[in-house]
Amino acid sequence: MMKQLLSPTLLLLIFFLLCTTTSGQSSSPAAAPSGPTTPSGQSSPPAAAPSGPTTTSGQSSPPALAPSVPLVPSGPSGTPSGSLDITAILRKARKFTTFIGLLKSTQMDAEINTRLKKSDGITVFAPADSAFSNLKTGTLNSFTDRQKTALARFHIVLSFLTIPQFQTVSNPVHTAADGDTVAFPLNVIGDGKQVNMTTGLVNTTVDSTVYSDGQLAVYEIGQVLLSEGVLGGQAPAPAPLPPKPKKASPPTSHAPTRSTTVSVDSSGATGPPHGATIVVSIGVAVLAALPLCI
Repeated sequence: MMKQLLSPTLLLLIFFLLCTTTSGQSSSPAAAPSGPTTPSGQSSPPAAAPSGPTTTSGQSSPPALAPSVPLVPSGPSGTPSGSLDITAILRKARKFTTFIGLLKSTQMDAEINTRLKKSDGITVFAPADSAFSNLKTGTLNSFTDRQKTALARFHIVLSFLTIPQFQTVSNPVHTAADGDTVAFPLNVIGDGKQVNMTTGLVNTTVDSTVYSDGQLAVYEIGQVLLSEGVLGGQAPAPAPLPPKPKKASPPTSHAPTRSTTVSVDSSGATGPPHGATIVVSIGVAVLAALPLCI
């Protein structure tokens, strides 16, 4: 009798527990998916954010190089603070004292500024003070005014040139030195990053961009540009006088002496004939004997 009473009670208890467990599971929130799973059942790690452009080998490529920054930045209107003046631009760079003096002594600074006021393009190759120090001592001071003017003009191109434009510029480049490319040859070769220059006497490179605003470009170069047109103005040293030619002495065994020649010439040209002398002598003897006969 006791077993019959317990069996229904036990069944009800089990049924109650099953209902409670089922209702608890349905009320709990669903868990967020952990991500895609691999065939083994493990979740794959989240994909990493891209770090930048990669090469075919999977390594990140280095960032592109920044363009060369001018030593003297231009202002909002494209010009440095104050008026546009070539010597002011060079002075701000603090390494072109000698070149500034050359421009002023030849009045090329005023000519450049006048051209800039007319909105004409111009390019200046400025040798640094170290470039002038590499010259032979006293070279610049030994130049005449004409040579200094030619030297200053040889560093100026009457058009605006950017670094990439040196790849396509026509050689030899025409400078302000009267446009003469024979006495002032300037050949420029660029690859977009480096610019090589040669004059036939000097080889140098563009070391940096000093200033550039679309109208005026100033580039620092490592050597002073010299050419035959600059150095040819110097007066050459006078050539030594040629030595006086020595008189050739005649051989003594063959040629007669001057005195012998004169005596022979005088005896043959002015003296009386030998027969006339004998006749005169006989006549004198006859005249002397006549008194004796009388």
